[in-house]
Amino acid sequence: MVNFVLIAVCIIAGMLFKATKSIHPDAHKGVNTWILYLALPAVSFKYLPKVHWTKEMLFPVLATFLVAVFSFLLMMFYSKQKGYSRRSRSTLELTSGYSNTSFIGFPLISAFYGESLLSIAIICDQTMFFALSTLGIITAVRGGSRSGKVSARFILKRLITFPPLLGCISALALSPFIDFTVAEPFFDKLAATVSPLALFSVGLQLKFNGWKKLIPQISASMLYKLILAPVIVLGLALLFGIKGNVAKITVFEAAMPTVVTSSIIAEQFRLNTKLANLIIGFSILIGFLTSAVWFKILEVAF
Repeated sequence: MVNFVLIAVCIIAGMLFKATKSIHPDAHKGVNTWILYLALPAVSFKYLPKVHWTKEMLFPVLATFLVAVFSFLLMMFYSKQKGYSRRSRSTLELTSGYSNTSFIGFPLISAFYGESLLSIAIICDQTMFFALSTLGIITAVRGGSRSGKVSARFILKRLITFPPLLGCISALALSPFIDFTVAEPFFDKLAATVSPLALFSVGLQLKFNGWKKLIPQISASMLYKLILAPVIVLGLALLFGIKGNVAKITVFEAAMPTVVTSSIIAEQFRLNTKLANLIIGFSILIGFLTSAVWFKILEVAF
């Protein structure tokens, strides 16, 4: 319950500060800088060294990447049919393919399944984060380019200078050789700032005026994110014979709302930030309802 209240408080606080002009119009950029350069890398160092990899854990990894790939294909087709700009198309790809696996996913999994299964959720979360740091950034770079065409060198440069990705790689590379136990309290404190600050940043940028004109884009993104994506993962689980808690948690995480970090990336690479924030806001609200439905479906399926 506390997590749900915190979501509302952070977003509403951002909206109120913005509406009352109690904060600089570009304040969200400073908040985003903290999240990208300090908080998100700390998340990798907090969780990745503790992950125990098994063959069964490959399913969450595969499913998370496939959700992003199918989002790219579906939104590309949809955007071409509607005649949307590359900027809007990339925004839809970014907001449809990546789940809020931690801040929304973790508390909901704890509520529905118990904290013992968070170990599986962490795999989904870190894989999603890695996919967002690679495939998501490539999508954002292409959408932010005027021509829509960028060189492999330019993409590689943006990737290797993107702090969250550097955090992921560093945590994976260093954890076998360095014991980060002593630094855990430090990483805990930094990682704890991700969700409230990210949601606050969304609130600072969130405006509901003109949302009616964006109903088709918002609906298409949420249709995929909240319904089609988990359907795809459920189908894969049944196809490969994956059962039990790994299947349940992987599908459940795929059904989570759009990850808040996508708004920060959209702003950084000059995509359609307004559309991104509206999708995030609406998907969080509706996602609370659809997650309960998916819990019931998964109890029957597995």
